[in-house]
Order: sequence, then C-alpha cells, then structure tokens
Amino acid sequence: MQLTITVLGYTQSNFIGRLLSAVDDCNCSVVELRVNRLLACTAAYLLVNGEWNQIAKLESILESLEKKLEIKIHQLRPGKYANKDQYTAYSLDIVALERQKALLTMITFITGHHITIEEITSSQYQDLYTQSDMVAFRFILLIPPEVRILNLREEFQGFCDHINIDALLEPIKR
Repeated sequence: MQLTITVLGYTQSNFIGRLLSAVDDCNCSVVELRVNRLLACTAAYLLVNGEWNQIAKLESILESLEKKLEIKIHQLRPGKYANKDQYTAYSLDIVALERQKALLTMITFITGHHITIEEITSSQYQDLYTQSDMVAFRFILLIPPEVRILNLREEFQGFCDHINIDALLEPIKR
C-alpha cells in the first residue's frame, strides 16, 4: 500500500528529519522524496510504501507531528493510475516575457489535448540585455498513443506563435 504526503513548513523548523524518522518508526519505506525551498518555507513531497497497518499508524503519527512541528501536512492514498509504458515522454521548455497568465494558458492547451503533465518547474529572471522580466517553464509530459505527434507539433507551434512565446517540444531520450 502507498501513501502520498505533502508537507509545508518554515525552513528553520527543519522538519524533514522528524518526518523521515516517523516513516522509519512505522516500518514504512520512502519510494520517492522531493524537497524544495521556497523563500522562508520548505515544501516536501513523499511517496511511502508499507503494509496497510503500517500506513494507518503513519497517518495517525502525521497528525500529531503537524501540531507539534507547526507544519501543514496533507496525505492521500493514491488510487489506480494509468500504465505509463503506453505513453511517450516529452520535455517542453518555454521562455516568455513575464505575463500573469502564461502558465495557465499553456496548461490549458496541454490538458485540452489529454496530455498528462508529469512535472512542472518554473523560474523568473531579468533578461541580461533588455532588463525585461522573463519567465521560463519546463514541463515533463506524457503523451498518449492516440495523440498524433506531427499534428500536435503543428498546432502547438501555431499556438505559441499566436501568444508570442518561444517553446521547444522534444522527446526525452533515455
């Protein structure tokens, strides 16, 4: 059985060690862990494996850790997910002038084509030469077999030209 956990807390509280200790105390194992610092906050994402009784014990411990460490914890038992072997993995890199709706517009296009977003990272920076505020996005996409790549590329390029962004869509080579 698996449990997904998201945690948000202040960086100085150093809650990651306590969280991992709780997982170990319940005889569960961490399958995947991601930790990111966002200004004075830290966000952690975990996927944990264990027997049903070990997961249940961990869920109850997480409630007390949330209060004790003054952090926010959300947990969810994942359901069935699609077989990723049938999908083709693509990376999508985007650079654009900073606009409020650039990310939302791109996500709407992607999900409108029934493409799964596996991961998104973004950052803002100031262009060295023009001092313009810029934004860069990187997506990892899983494209289902029924989506024709050539048609998608053509439509995507027209979409990017229309909203004036620069993008590169290419397969991930393993």
